[in-house]
Amino acid sequence: MRPFDYARAASAADAVRRFRPGTMYLGGGTNLVDLMRLGVARPEHLLDVSRLPLDAVEEVRGRLRVGAAVRNTDLAAHPLVRARYPMLARAVLTGASGQIRNMATVAGNLLQRTRCAYFQDVSRPCNKRRPGSGCPAIEGDHSNLAVLGHSGACVATHPSDMAVALAALEAEVHVTGPGGDRIIPMPGLHRLPGGAPERDTVLEPGDLVTAVELPPPPPGASLYRKVRERASFAFALVSIAAVLDVAAD
Repeated sequence: MRPFDYARAASAADAVRRFRPGTMYLGGGTNLVDLMRLGVARPEHLLDVSRLPLDAVEEVRGRLRVGAAVRNTDLAAHPLVRARYPMLARAVLTGASGQIRNMATVAGNLLQRTRCAYFQDVSRPCNKRRPGSGCPAIEGDHSNLAVLGHSGACVATHPSDMAVALAALEAEVHVTGPGGDRIIPMPGLHRLPGGAPERDTVLEPGDLVTAVELPPPPPGASLYRKVRERASFAFALVSIAAVLDVAAD
């Protein structure tokens, strides 16, 4: 573990103001701390945003606003989510063990890094970790990696179950940053690898996710299905989120 500075942000605006090169935001830490132990993530400054007042789930003009710091367990168990967006609750529950869900946040879930074994092994080349070094997964072990949307530079996949459900529900991600506030539609937050696989999302340095907003629940049926190698908690081989809106002719 390399030495780093630690500070706690007092507000979202304070977090953005204090962000500088070498800084990473710390939420639940379920992914970032692991990457730091592996040597994949090497922040010089950790800015703790886990205790910001961004942990509410509330209805706003018929839409559901979920704070970025809401824990995954609380999201899946919330009565409004279970009643109106059961697909989202199911996706969250299939995404990780109870211990992980109790710590992981909504924003952290969306911004977690790939679980590609080559990305997590600093002794191997990886274009996502070190641009231009190569992608050994293309010729190596890629049984759990992308079959769609990949490029000659990267075949890694994003591991979030929640992101799949939010894309089907056409959620919006609220962001604040050095350039001000903006809203990013889902899908639209995450990037295909193309020639710049080191960029997982469209976020800019210093951007902080503050909330996810869901439109009114769809009138038709919705579902989330996940195929994985074992019935216990595992990352998806294939996952599907679908909303069926049936209209009479």
